[in-house]
Amino acid sequence: MKPPRLQALGVALGVFVTIGFTLQLLGGPFWHRPPPAPPCQPHTHVVFLKTHKTGGSSIVNVLHRFGHGRGLRFALPHRYQFGYPLPFRAPRVRGYPEGAPFDILCHHMRFNLPEVQKVMPNDSFYFSIVRDPASLGESSFRYFRGAAAAFRNSPSLGQFLAQPTRFYRYGERGNHFARNLLWFDFGLPDRPKNSQEIQASLAFLDRTFPLVLVAEHFDESLVLLRDALCWPEGSVDSFAHNSRSRHGAARASGAAHAEQLRAWHNLDWQLYLHFNSSFWARAEAFGMQRLRREVSRLRQRRERLARQCLRGAGPVPAHDIPDGNLRPFQPPGGDSVLGFALRDGLEPGMRELCLRMAMPELQYKDLLERVQFGAR
Repeated sequence: MKPPRLQALGVALGVFVTIGFTLQLLGGPFWHRPPPAPPCQPHTHVVFLKTHKTGGSSIVNVLHRFGHGRGLRFALPHRYQFGYPLPFRAPRVRGYPEGAPFDILCHHMRFNLPEVQKVMPNDSFYFSIVRDPASLGESSFRYFRGAAAAFRNSPSLGQFLAQPTRFYRYGERGNHFARNLLWFDFGLPDRPKNSQEIQASLAFLDRTFPLVLVAEHFDESLVLLRDALCWPEGSVDSFAHNSRSRHGAARASGAAHAEQLRAWHNLDWQLYLHFNSSFWARAEAFGMQRLRREVSRLRQRRERLARQCLRGAGPVPAHDIPDGNLRPFQPPGGDSVLGFALRDGLEPGMRELCLRMAMPELQYKDLLERVQFGAR
């Protein structure tokens, strides 16, 4: 005879086998579990509308590094912008039409969807970024002082806002920088007749851009962008490019004139409110606790990379950068733009990562052009 313990074990095993077989025959809920959701596929066809003075240069650096590291092909301008401020046209892309479609389009343009669609695949992911006109208007005044006639002729931002029509003339050279710059960059009609036309323009943008980032919440924007693109963690790590030496004073100046700036840039203000609302709706869908956790990890990685890569662990004036390839462009007549100097003694792999993260937009564009087309 079998021992009682073994006999009981055999009975129990028989019961479990019988139950399992019965559930299989009946199609029971315990047997048929839903299959796991398939993992998302990373987007490699991307259109970024780089708006002015919104932190777009840092986003472009992310796109440059992602595409460069994976051998993707960029739609590149013959110089550094696609004929801006004229609307984008496909022939302004180097290598068009023979090389089309491309993988990534991310340099300054005035948006023109039908022409963009000629150079980019149909499954491209479109996104952009906006900024509160209270700070964007002040930043534009200082950065484009030498380019916009309205700013150049005004003694100060305060005097300009007190009587903007005294200095501003519609259509005068460079004055697209002086009023509703976001609206202009999005390629929208710059003098809509009524609120219905404004709402129609915003509806068009909703259909075109699944995601619009918000400059005031830049780190949250990076997290939501990474999620939307299905890119690996760390792929959106970045340093803040094109920061200015007078940022603190400028921010205080802009805050003092906030309501005047929003009123003058009234179309930009409506556009900003619209996309700020959709941004936070997306954040809620993502999960606010999850968003805060990922933002915290993003900031920790950035701080660690800054300590490892950069002299002083942050931006420095251009004259303190010994490598000329890392000195950012300085706008004529505006505040000086800061850049990054690499630490000495970095091992080769780390130096390459740091170099790419620190490289200004114009120099990186030249590098990508050499990769795609060879030396000129």
